[in-house]
Amino acid sequence: MAHPLMPKATAVWLVDNTTLTFDQVSDFCGLHPLEVQAIADGEVASGMQGLDPIIGGELTREEIARCEADPSAEIKLSVSTIPQPTARQKGARYTPVSKRQDRPNAIAWLVKNYPELSDPQICKIIGTTKPTINSIRDRSHWNSTNIKPMNPVGLGLCSGNELEKAVAIARAKAGTVHVPGVATAPDGVHPKEAIVPDGEFSTYGQDSADNLAPVDAVTAFGEAPVEVPEPAPDEPTADSVFGPAKTESES
Repeated sequence: MAHPLMPKATAVWLVDNTTLTFDQVSDFCGLHPLEVQAIADGEVASGMQGLDPIIGGELTREEIARCEADPSAEIKLSVSTIPQPTARQKGARYTPVSKRQDRPNAIAWLVKNYPELSDPQICKIIGTTKPTINSIRDRSHWNSTNIKPMNPVGLGLCSGNELEKAVAIARAKAGTVHVPGVATAPDGVHPKEAIVPDGEFSTYGQDSADNLAPVDAVTAFGEAPVEVPEPAPDEPTADSVFGPAKTESES
């Protein structure tokens, strides 16, 4: 059963201005009968201003009079004639004005790194339109010379979970495997992502550890250098120490 918008304030008004029973008020407002009795005794909501349900369009005077005449009658909530707000239709997400200038860079990054993403997916992630995506893809955008691909997660245009989910869905449709965490890594530092058929797995462009061939020390570090002994110094001679001997003519 539907209840009034402010049940306790409505119960205060009904207790003060009508002769309805506690059970009738409690059923209409969704409160316990003892709570309605406490409101009547002033123990609960003593300083609360009552809300007139007639002004709010929740009750009519005829309905109150009918239930006052029959204590066993149940109060029925009036159907509101006030137009209700319509639910927002699904579409492109709202992007703050301060970040709208970064959308072309994010679109260029997605088109470059994830060509399997469809235009509706990019529109949902970034909050853009298909003509903008096509103009960036074919380089007909008015500011194409200044567009630099940048990660939308780093720009704050979407969350990492949203981008990972969209890429996973696109890869599932294309029949390829997406390495989690690569899409949200910062630009310039994330490793290369491998795209392999279903049933296989490759991380960062390398084979998995189970398929790696054994590597020995020579292959990994190269051959050890060969030590060449240094030549021994020449032994001193008498000529090198005292010079050549003098002849009799020189003496």
